[in-house]
Amino acid sequence: MHRFYLNDNNTLSGETTVRIAGEDYRHAVSVLRLHTGDRITVSDGAGRDYECEISDIADDHVDARIVDVCGNASELPVQVTLYQGVPKSDKMELIVQKAVELGAVRIVPVMTSRTVVKLDASKMEKKRGRYQTIAEAAGKQSGRGIIPEVGAYMSFAEAVEDAKRLDAFLFPYENAKGMDFAREVIGNLKTGDVKTVGIMIGPEGGFSDAEVAAAEEAGATVISLGNRILRTETAGLCALSVIGFAIDK
Repeated sequence: MHRFYLNDNNTLSGETTVRIAGEDYRHAVSVLRLHTGDRITVSDGAGRDYECEISDIADDHVDARIVDVCGNASELPVQVTLYQGVPKSDKMELIVQKAVELGAVRIVPVMTSRTVVKLDASKMEKKRGRYQTIAEAAGKQSGRGIIPEVGAYMSFAEAVEDAKRLDAFLFPYENAKGMDFAREVIGNLKTGDVKTVGIMIGPEGGFSDAEVAAAEEAGATVISLGNRILRTETAGLCALSVIGFAIDK
């Protein structure tokens, strides 16, 4: 069933109808070729889904009758933020797409000491907009109850300050030893005390020793993801997959 989200254009009309307008209207009519009688799902972005039946297609909007309201079951029991060291070429697009599919609620591009890519503020904002569009499409495809946010670019220091406020701050690092410790740490995320989790991933060149030390000083838990060296576009997705498998209901 095709999924849409409530926003400035897609709105509730009373308690019985959802109106789809703007770009989603054009997509529904011109691309998806939806007709009256077709069923769609509209999410309020806060965990509630409206199952709807299209009742009218006008020149600039679609009206759909609400048939059922239910909770969205696709969200992880903890909110996971992926702090991703900015990689080269278009790898970030893949990372954003797959991170959304795997349950991240927020993806933050991070400029570390070994980040090769150099961007000015305008280019950062342009890329962020592109990544947000990818996140929304991935959210629709994977049945997410929210549209995950692609945050503003941060320096490594800013990202550490942001992450240390979360309930758990995980720092996968290729020189970390001991999978038993990693299993214990991830298993502890199932406790009711943990509501927010951050995962910090380095770019192609990894983290510097100074960055590792700074993260540890800020309270990060350094863990291993196994005995193999993972590419930057693999490491965060691996961590998200392991967390999801361990704690998803």
